[in-house]
Amino acid sequence: MTAIFRILAVLLLVQIRLDAQNQPPNIVLILADDLGYGDLGCYGSADIKTPNLDHLSSEGCRLTTFYANGPECTPTRTALLTGRYQQRVGGLECAIGLGNIGRYNEAKVLSDKGELGLPVTFNVLPAILQQTGYSTALIGKWHLGEGEAYRPGKHGFDYSIGPMGGAVDYFHHTEPIGDFLGTYMEGEHDFYRNDLPHERDGYYMTHLLTDEAVEWIQNQKPDRPFFLYLPYTTPHTPLQTADDFQEDPITMKDWRKGDKSHYTSMIEDMDRGIGRILDKLKELGFEQNTVVIFFSDNGPTTIGSAGAFSGNKGHVFEGGIRVPCIIRWPGYIQPGTISHQSFISMDLTASIAAIVQNTPHQGLDGIDMIGHLIAGSDDFERNLFWRKKRDQQVRSAVRSGTYKYIREVDGSESKEYLFELASDPGETNNMVESMPEKHNQLKQLLANWEAKVKPERYAAQTEKK
Repeated sequence: MTAIFRILAVLLLVQIRLDAQNQPPNIVLILADDLGYGDLGCYGSADIKTPNLDHLSSEGCRLTTFYANGPECTPTRTALLTGRYQQRVGGLECAIGLGNIGRYNEAKVLSDKGELGLPVTFNVLPAILQQTGYSTALIGKWHLGEGEAYRPGKHGFDYSIGPMGGAVDYFHHTEPIGDFLGTYMEGEHDFYRNDLPHERDGYYMTHLLTDEAVEWIQNQKPDRPFFLYLPYTTPHTPLQTADDFQEDPITMKDWRKGDKSHYTSMIEDMDRGIGRILDKLKELGFEQNTVVIFFSDNGPTTIGSAGAFSGNKGHVFEGGIRVPCIIRWPGYIQPGTISHQSFISMDLTASIAAIVQNTPHQGLDGIDMIGHLIAGSDDFERNLFWRKKRDQQVRSAVRSGTYKYIREVDGSESKEYLFELASDPGETNNMVESMPEKHNQLKQLLANWEAKVKPERYAAQTEKK
């Protein structure tokens, strides 16, 4: 059976089951922040206890070759909401800095103009869900622009609560105080409800978001499907556990303090919160008709674990972009499934679109990965791409089949790597010189992709002129 016939067969099966239920499934999409591939029990962690996520994995599918679209926060979130490579938007292939600051030329220009953020015109995910009758909520970190035109309410969320920027004090919900990359930070408050400033001072962020999510689910009606997007701030810095409250907001000097015990406690706290959410779905009778998805926005900082992979957050080596992903959909995905197929986070957008529209969404860069899992289709080779800019640094990569090419440019310096991931998942054996033909092939693939994903917002502005 060809791939297209498999997809059509899966869509027909899904439609038959949805007709029997007479309602599309609810969708709960949970995102961790800077969680490493090796930071969950079901992904090999012996130190961090995550029984709820481990159980979720046993009830659904654990993916071993799932990638974030970027090695930092904003790029992955952009790709998730648009279903396309974040490079197509412009200015968002690096994490937006504290204070909504751009960190490379293109982003700095947009920041100076007050236009650094995700334009509503690029939105796909919450928009199609809202248009098809879903109740929608964002409970957690946004990080896609703080200007009024870029806030969650403009993007199709009926309800939203959480920080707009990249990181805040877990108790006071403020940005740090002190020097940040040459800019003095005033410790601005960064917590919003329905796009307006909102005070919940003293409420530990992980607990606050969990409580909000549980309450929101409690208020949902059985006759209307819902979409909950829950991007936790855990375990992003500052490393603060629920026991680390202090009277004054944290300063930049203390922002990166904390050790592995803090990191562990934060993840275990998030896992308990996810357990409460799963329990609430079951209590209210939503469990059997709810797709639950969990993944991380990028790899860990140096305090976390990337498992067997090299590199970490900010890098396009495997440790910076290969992340845990778990999907549960009772009656559709077989319990205890393990998939080795290569997927990327924007595939989730295409998958959700296929579920709610009963047909593949046109114009997306991702594929219907959930349909692939339901069908039990054979794994296949595909090309995946990454690029991250910051200041004069550009880190790019392409994975084609089991081969991966990496190019790192920092000012006038440049390095290239070629790895075969099946035999060398830790990326220790650089084959650039020993496999020149494969090196050139993947290098050209990357160049061709870069030519296709030039920022569309600038093209649109040029056409207007």
